Amino acid sequence: MYFTDEILITIIKEIKSKYPDCALTLSIGERSFESYKKLRQAGADRYLLRHETASKTHYEKLHPKEMSFENRIGCLKNLKKLGYQVGAGFMVGSPYQTEKNLAEELIFLKKLNPEMCGIGPFISHKDTPFKDQESGTLDLTLFMLGLVRLTLPNVLLPATTALGTIDEFGREKGIKAGANVLMPNLSPVSVRKKYMLYDNKICTGDESASCVECLKRRISKTGCSIVVDRGDYIRQN
Repeated sequence: MYFTDEILITIIKEIKSKYPDCALTLSIGERSFESYKKLRQAGADRYLLRHETASKTHYEKLHPKEMSFENRIGCLKNLKKLGYQVGAGFMVGSPYQTEKNLAEELIFLKKLNPEMCGIGPFISHKDTPFKDQESGTLDLTLFMLGLVRLTLPNVLLPATTALGTIDEFGREKGIKAGANVLMPNLSPVSVRKKYMLYDNKICTGDESASCVECLKRRISKTGCSIVVDRGDYIRQN
C-alpha cells in the first residue's frame, strides 16, 4: 500500500496549512482505528465509506471472502467515535438486492445517523463479475432518495454522477427528490478513464472551474442555486 499513514499525514497537513478554512474529506477505505485516529489528528474533517448494504448475507454476495461485513460496519462506527463527519452509502438496485434489504438500509442509516449518505443506482462494469446484471432504475433511486431525506432530514445527500449517467437530467431530478449536494470531479478529463467505477460514466466537464457557470444554469432550472462553501453538516437537537 503506497498511501501509508505517514504519507497521508504529510498531504493532509500541507493542504490544511495552505487552505485552513477548507473541509478535508478522505475516502480511502477500511483502515485500523489507530490509522483513522492519526489522520483525524492531522486535520481530516470528513470520511466517506460506503457500507454497500446493511445485510451481512447480501454483503457476502457482493464481496470476496477476504472482505468482512463486520469490519466494514466497525470502521464506520470507529469513524463516528473519532469525531469525523461520516458518509455512508449504498447502491440502489445492486445485484441480489431485495425490498427487504432496502428497508434494512433505512433502519441502519437511522441508527448510524451519518452526516452524509451517498446513494445512487447500481451500474454494471464490463470488467466485473456483475457485468451482466441489470442496472438500478431512476425511479427507484429517486424514491429511495426521498425516503432517506425523510429518515434523516438534515443529512447531506448527494445527487450522484451515476444518476446523471442513467438519465440526462438525473442529477436535477435527484435534487428535486431531496438531494442537496453535488460532488464535483475536478480531475483532468484526460485521466478520468483510469478510474471508471462503472460503464458509460458521464464526463461533461461541467464541474471544472471553467464550466461551473454551466452547472449553475442547470441547477437553477430546479429552483435551487449552487452555494460554494464548506457545506458542514449542522446537527440539530
